[in-house]
Amino acid sequence: MEDLSLHILDIAENSIDAGASRVEIRITVIVTDDRLTLTISDNGKGMDAETIEMVKDPFFSTKPVRKKKFGLGIPLLAQAAEECNGAFLIESHPGRGTVITAAFQNSHIDRKPLGDIGATMAVLIGGHPYMDFLLSCERDGFSYKLDTSELKKELQGVPVNLPDVLKLIKEDINSALKGEIYNSGEA
Repeated sequence: MEDLSLHILDIAENSIDAGASRVEIRITVIVTDDRLTLTISDNGKGMDAETIEMVKDPFFSTKPVRKKKFGLGIPLLAQAAEECNGAFLIESHPGRGTVITAAFQNSHIDRKPLGDIGATMAVLIGGHPYMDFLLSCERDGFSYKLDTSELKKELQGVPVNLPDVLKLIKEDINSALKGEIYNSGEA
């Protein structure tokens, strides 16, 4: 995958497939530690310890019917983090959801760019309007938060997946992150 936004999309789709009704995506940059941390958590069905180990294998898939019997998303994200002096962790419990954390040396030459976070969120929200998504981004006193459960209340019945709403969501995210998160060590 070319950038971290595509990893976010893949992992969030896994959460949706696991029955989650809420997916939280956190991007945190700590400049003093030269760290970028990506955390994706959900309230889906969760996994037992054996399944957690198996999902790290690219030739394993939790999907029962599939043309291709492999799942590269988690192994590729783990590899991307580890190649950048980072770490990868999956925490999950059956019935309680899953938390995936990937940490990267932010300035590492091989750290993938964030990509188009706004477009990723628009795809997730547009494709799954019944879901709740929380995006939070933090860096040195800057913070940005989009919570679709709050947004849906503000929209007062206007569907969150209307093209104009999705366009505004995408533009708002990218505008907010442009000067803060996107320029925090990316090439």
